[in-house]
Amino acid sequence: MKNKEFKTFSTQLGGVSRRDFMKYCTIMAASMGLPLSAGAKIAEAVVSPKRPPVIWLSAQDCTGCTEALLRSTHPTLEHLILDLISLDYHETLSTPSGHLAEEAKAESIKANKGKFILVVDGSVPLKDGGIYCMVAGRPIVDIIKETAAQAAAVVAIGSCSSWGGIPSADPNPTGASPLSKVVTDKPVVCIPGCPPNPYNFLSTVLYFLTFKKLPDLDDKFRPKFAYGRLIHENCERRPHFDAGRFATEFGDENHRKGYCLYKLGCKGPETYNNCPTILFGDVGSGSWPVGTGHPCFGCSEGGVGFHKPLFSKASLHLVTTPDFYPHVVETQGPSVMGTLGGVAVAAAAAGAAYAAVNSAAKTLEEKEEGKK
Repeated sequence: MKNKEFKTFSTQLGGVSRRDFMKYCTIMAASMGLPLSAGAKIAEAVVSPKRPPVIWLSAQDCTGCTEALLRSTHPTLEHLILDLISLDYHETLSTPSGHLAEEAKAESIKANKGKFILVVDGSVPLKDGGIYCMVAGRPIVDIIKETAAQAAAVVAIGSCSSWGGIPSADPNPTGASPLSKVVTDKPVVCIPGCPPNPYNFLSTVLYFLTFKKLPDLDDKFRPKFAYGRLIHENCERRPHFDAGRFATEFGDENHRKGYCLYKLGCKGPETYNNCPTILFGDVGSGSWPVGTGHPCFGCSEGGVGFHKPLFSKASLHLVTTPDFYPHVVETQGPSVMGTLGGVAVAAAAAGAAYAAVNSAAKTLEEKEEGKK
């Protein structure tokens, strides 16, 4: 990275130091499971004047995915769309409106055919020819097909676009469908969540910007760096699950002590996401649902969030030893802090104890059934 290029870039960021910038890029590399040396490549790509064009289309959505991006701080939204990428079309964020916005989109697609990134949020209604979501007088399904055919990469952001989300819940009157049912001739990268963590999206964009290809994906086309582990594995309440300590009602003594929320319907044992490790919100002040006392309802997992009864118990999957036990929210009380003090020892045996844990959970369920 040339000093002249960085000085110009630093001015745009308000005078950020080269050291802090390199530190940020190195952290981004680590968060994606890349060697720390990849930080230099990310830095070089970020300061490059060649910004990838992005066309963002919205189908049956609530604008929650955009709202999540508005709250990102590393980088900020304005830095993302003004310095890192060229956001050429977005219904909510575009400066022009009406016919001018549609003309700008058409010009960008024509000028950047095969080079731009298509991002779609919201499920796509397929029933009755797609008339339940119209943009500029046309069904959004037709616009998506036409645009995706000319894109270099396609990203489904949010659970609605990834799986169908809330609009696809029974009885699904509009035939709401995931983006992958519309775009079938190329891979659709899924960044699920309701809303998704903005950093999972930003990291995916940075990866594509740096290496000119998509990151490693799992069998559901989700970036492995973000969706490679079950929430349950890195949850700060995991030691309580292993020890058989559960909250059974909201506000009961065990709930106030910060015990595991499995019996309250937490879907962490069957949901893949990095919520407990990167949190939502700014670094140092972030939180996530389980950390604030509410069960995970599996919003980022197809067939779980919006489809499975909210307080039904999760299916237990084979769980492995966590990478590490993350932060502990202070409001959870001293009992959690004390429990996590011995986590380093307990974690080593967690994988081998899986069968015993399942057996304990089953025994607890049998006891409850016997009481009834």
